[in-house]
Amino acid sequence: MAAEEENPVSTSLPVSSAAVPDSQALISTIEATPSQPVQPIIPPVIPPMVSAVVPPIAPISTIPPPQVPAPLAPLPVRPPVFKPPVPAQNGEVRTSDSESDHDEPGPTRASAVEYEISEESRQVRERQEKAKQDLLMKRRAAVLAVPTNDMAVRARLRRLGEPITFFGEREMERRDRLRMLMAKLDSEGQLDRLMKALEEEEAAATATGADVEEEMLQYPFYTEGSKALLDARIDIAKYSIMKAAKRLQQAQRRRDNPDESIDEEIDYTLKKVESLYLDCTESGDDRPLSGCSYSHDGNLLATSSLSGVVKIWSMPRLQKFSALKGHTERATDVTFSPVSNHVATSSADRTARLWNTDGSLLNTFQGHLDRLARIAFHPSGKYLGTTSFDKTWRLWDVDTGVELLLQEGHSRSVYGIAFHPDGSLAASCGLDALARAWDLRTGRSILALEGHVKPVLGISFSPNGYHLATGGEDNTCRIWDLRKRKSLYVIPAHSNLISQVKFEPQEGYFLVTGSYDMTVKVWSGRDFKLVKSLSGHEAKVTSLDIHPDEQSIATVSHDRWIKLWSTRNKGDEHAMDVD
Repeated sequence: MAAEEENPVSTSLPVSSAAVPDSQALISTIEATPSQPVQPIIPPVIPPMVSAVVPPIAPISTIPPPQVPAPLAPLPVRPPVFKPPVPAQNGEVRTSDSESDHDEPGPTRASAVEYEISEESRQVRERQEKAKQDLLMKRRAAVLAVPTNDMAVRARLRRLGEPITFFGEREMERRDRLRMLMAKLDSEGQLDRLMKALEEEEAAATATGADVEEEMLQYPFYTEGSKALLDARIDIAKYSIMKAAKRLQQAQRRRDNPDESIDEEIDYTLKKVESLYLDCTESGDDRPLSGCSYSHDGNLLATSSLSGVVKIWSMPRLQKFSALKGHTERATDVTFSPVSNHVATSSADRTARLWNTDGSLLNTFQGHLDRLARIAFHPSGKYLGTTSFDKTWRLWDVDTGVELLLQEGHSRSVYGIAFHPDGSLAASCGLDALARAWDLRTGRSILALEGHVKPVLGISFSPNGYHLATGGEDNTCRIWDLRKRKSLYVIPAHSNLISQVKFEPQEGYFLVTGSYDMTVKVWSGRDFKLVKSLSGHEAKVTSLDIHPDEQSIATVSHDRWIKLWSTRNKGDEHAMDVD
């Protein structure tokens, strides 16, 4: 008993060894432990016991435990969801889902669930529904028969009780509006009934006024001109025949004469043009300048400005000669008569005026409904052509001031006008990106020149009789051949819109273009290559003119300066005199 009290550990060891009967239990205990490196187990040193002998325990070999995944975390307990009681149809109150599950079958319960739609989803559905309705409306409108005549479109709109036109509405837009209106009435089921009532009204009106309607249907497809227009056309025909015969004789003489070489003449002219330099500069007005023109003898230069004042300058030093005051709005263009020193001006006050060089007013041409753009004399000097933003150009008798011709044909404002050197044709261009050639002897439009993609502002005939140059807001200059009825050259001339184009007036050996890029360029009349670029203006170049003797070019700009570019010098004059 004394030994047991002194060593209590020895009495507990047999109990622990009895609790583990074999090595399998020990291995299972090791496997249950976390996967950590196991240190070798060193058996304890048991002191010798007197009372009992304990057999030694053999050391257990260190076996690496297999990789055991960590146990998953337990799922969180979902808190109970409190649902408010739902009143039943009979007044009872349901407090649990189980009651509803037992009371109502599955389909009935699903149909009773109401989904809340967000504001964004509602807007998307509305847009989709509107797009669908628009598509159906367009499909319905595509199969409807809509009149193509603008007058018939206006009449039908009036019968439907709609405005016949809106501000700025074009013909095609008005026709589309009628189409959509008819499609809308058709979708509402009112079109047939309305059109039937309208047909009955028309039938009744036709029965009562058949005679009046027959008179209205028997209208001519042209506008009858006056006796003055007939006389003018006869005079123009006689003049053009003489001029054309003279031009053809000159061309035949040059062709048959071996001593005359056109190429050498062109080379000589272009060589002179290459020597152009800034000869003179003069302040033209307090406001920007809009036009300029040389007199037929080259001794005078006329300029117009936005102040409405037109000034006459003596050449070659640009000394002020006179001032023409009478327009109430800005002056848009000026030109000299080809046979006299009379000056014609156009203005935004819707009038054109004829002046003498001393400043006296000779005639006023009134009739346009909107502001005027450009103005030009017929080669005979008897007639004057004006263009306007009222979509027409008009021909006037210079002596009497009578309006001979009101010519329509452009869908937008008409800007530029030019006359053929023979006097038989007139060319107009406008903001509809179209140029037209008109036969003054018959009044017909003989050619429509389509190619520009933006408004055409400048137009000019070549003295050779078959070339026509146009320039516009697409920064290009096009050369048209009237014989082939097509465009020969497309010149990417400037980096901004082209405000004016003009052929050299004698033979057409070179072409000059002015642009809003503040430059003036000279192009060869043979292959239309660049010959000279004239830079000096500080603002948009609005107009230009070529001296009759081909020795100088006058340009005006928004910088209010007049510039003369000349090839004349004393050395050249002396050399020519010696020859």
